[in-house]
Formats: sequence, C-alpha cells, structure tokens
Amino acid sequence: MDTEAYLRKAVTVLSQQIGARTFQNIEQLDETEHYISSELNSFGYLVSRQPFYFSGNTYYNLIAECVGTSSPKKIIVVGAHYDTIFETPGADDNASGVAGLLALARLLSGRRLFRSVRFVAFALEESPVYRTENMGSYQYARSLKEKSENVEGMICLEMIGFFSDQEDSQRYPLSLMRLKYPTTGNFISMVGNMESRQFTRDIASAFQHAVDLPLVTLNAPSIVVGIDFSDHWSFGKFGYNALMVTDTAFYRNPHYHEPTDLPGTLDYERAAQVVEGLASALERSGMQER
Repeated sequence: MDTEAYLRKAVTVLSQQIGARTFQNIEQLDETEHYISSELNSFGYLVSRQPFYFSGNTYYNLIAECVGTSSPKKIIVVGAHYDTIFETPGADDNASGVAGLLALARLLSGRRLFRSVRFVAFALEESPVYRTENMGSYQYARSLKEKSENVEGMICLEMIGFFSDQEDSQRYPLSLMRLKYPTTGNFISMVGNMESRQFTRDIASAFQHAVDLPLVTLNAPSIVVGIDFSDHWSFGKFGYNALMVTDTAFYRNPHYHEPTDLPGTLDYERAAQVVEGLASALERSGMQER
C-alpha cells in the first residue's frame, strides 16, 4: 500500500468508523488508542502509554520510537493529537495529523537513523483543555523536561490534508500578509516561534529537497493568531525547539470544527507528499548516518 492509500485508509478509520473523539467520548478514544497502537505494533514498534488525568478520567499518550544508531539519546519528537472538538468527525482536525504520524512511522521503520525519532499520539488537545497544562502534549513535554531528555526539536502534525487551487482560498491573520504570502491554498506550511527559527529552516530546507509541494514557513511572536495553536505550544513552554506542519486550519478549510470535516474533503495525494517530505527531512537534516 502506498502512502496516499495508507493515509486515506487511516483517516477513514479514525473519522468515519470511529467518529467524534472528544474528551467525553471515552469509548471512542479507547478505540482510537487501540487502533494507533495496533498500527505502530504492525510496523515493528513497541508502544508505551503515558497516563494522565483530567475531569475524573484517565487518558493516554502513546509513544513509539525509531532508535538512533549513533546518537540514540538525541531525540526528535513527532506528535499529533487524536481527539476532536464536539460533534465533528475530525477528518482534517486531526485524523489527518494522526494518519500522517502513522504513515511517517511506517516509512521510517527499520531505517538507520543517526538520532532517535519518537512518535507520540497525544490524547487531548481540543477544548476544554486547549492551551492548558491538561493537554496531552503538555503532560508529555513536562515529563521530558523532568527527565532531562535531550530533545533537539518537536514536529507537530496539525491538519495536513486540506488543499485548494482556487484563487483567494487562503486567508491570513493579518491582511498585509497577503502581499507576501500566497493567496491560493495549495501549499503546506511550517510555523513556529522566534526561538525555533533555525530548527524550522533546517527541516524546511531538507523537506524542499525531497518533494515539489509548495511550502511556506513562518516564525513569529505568539501575537500572530494561530502561530502556536497546537501541541508545539506545549514544547515551547519548556524551552524546546518546535514547529507545526499545517494546512493552516481555519485560514483555509471551511470545514474546520464542523460536522462536514469528512474524509472526502481531503487531498491525499498532497498529504502523502507532506509525509514523504518529512521522512526525507528527518534523514537529510543531519539525522541519518553518513
């Protein structure tokens, strides 16, 4: 099965067969957890679970690792949240990110990497935990800091499946940005805070050597609305380099947080390019043995 077909299958399972995955949908979250773990196991990974507690329930971050051969204690975290907002199947937000995480783990399985790449599926990101210490990514980032693990950077996969070739399909938080950036939503973006500029440049440069999908990068202060609106925010709070790979969410996708966020709205060919570009980036940007 090629990457495009795999992404389509995974998004369909998560958003159509399982459906809404809010913090209250414990049965659906358990089913999602089982699916993610089973897929990672099938690729040859051992999966560990990090429990954390919120609103009287236990939730689990899922962790798998492609161990580096030369510098295994140097770590790149690739993460995506597997919950959804209320009453939405969440095909793009964020089944596409989770599918991308799984597809990336599938591509890198068995490869000899210089550093370790750790794949983490975060249980909670959406409301009511959004941008609080109850996010799964915050819980995990804090645990890394407490253990003094050597995290060289974090890549957050947050909505990577919606693209449009229509003019003026792309919006921005500041109107003046239209003078510099594309107004057609046919690109993927990598965004992060100012402290992560070099990390973003390194990943972006390696990505662009691998695929011809248009890429836009932006590192800016948090005053720019949306710049830290996902799990990379948590890693920034603990001083780690972090970036978000995204189709820009509500700046492009009309189905954002709606019941219409369905598998049929996504572009799996371009999403596959995102995954394949990231796989190459994790090798080319100094992470593969030379």
